[in-house]
Amino acid sequence: MRSMTGYGRAVATVGGLQVTVQVSSVNRKGLEVTLALPDEWEPLEPGVGEAVRRVASRGKVHVAVEYERPAGDAAETWDEDVAERQVRRLETWARQRGVAFTPTPELLWSVLSSSRRPAGLPAVDVAGPVVMGALDDALKAFAAMRQTEGAALLVDFLSRLGALRRNLAWVVDRAPAVAPQYREQLLQRLRQAGLSLDVADERVLKEVALFADRCDVTEELTRLGSHLEQLETLLRSDGEIGRKAEFILQEIGREVHTIGSKANDLSISRAVIELKNELERVREQIANVE
Repeated sequence: MRSMTGYGRAVATVGGLQVTVQVSSVNRKGLEVTLALPDEWEPLEPGVGEAVRRVASRGKVHVAVEYERPAGDAAETWDEDVAERQVRRLETWARQRGVAFTPTPELLWSVLSSSRRPAGLPAVDVAGPVVMGALDDALKAFAAMRQTEGAALLVDFLSRLGALRRNLAWVVDRAPAVAPQYREQLLQRLRQAGLSLDVADERVLKEVALFADRCDVTEELTRLGSHLEQLETLLRSDGEIGRKAEFILQEIGREVHTIGSKANDLSISRAVIELKNELERVREQIANVE
């Protein structure tokens, strides 16, 4: 079992730059990959997406590729050729108008500043292998964290499955006593009304039989037990779990609801409430599972 939330980070060096790759994810019904990286390295995007899909099948996964220059290394450079051409044009313009041209430090600084451009990044064919290697390391840490969180979720799920089974077992034990108890209550009400009917009276037997048929939850209890077994088997398996588990939980909820509506017994109704509460907690947690 793997959680859908995770984080991984790796650092590498290329062309004097420190490159940091971070991978993080949050819950999503499907797989959504978003990417932030320098424009110069945009051709790496398909490979990044493919690498993410090898380790994740659900969740919104964000990959951020950032770089940092060494201390003292300028993030921008001057385009000296452009600056020199601009100064010559100014000189020509002044000479044509008979104006003495003596460049001042302030003028030169202004011309150079106007020709600033970002310092170049290593070409994608040079940076690509380094970035993808760092991504691979970040994804390993990312997958390990999802696996660790998934193991913790499994422990919680198994505990809640135990609570569901205990309530189910109680209902299984209680259900056969509902119809006989109804018969006793029916006879007691008849006696209180001044009507003396024998237990073997056909009308009593018919009424009790109709009640027993309406409140019979044998099939629902059998299916519910089977669904719980399927859920545990799925939770202990490898691969994608979330979508299948959501379907099984939907079926479990349907059986629990039917038991509650048919049982016609206060104590069973209380057990059904506990089943629903525990089931809702499982649903909330399964939303975190890949």
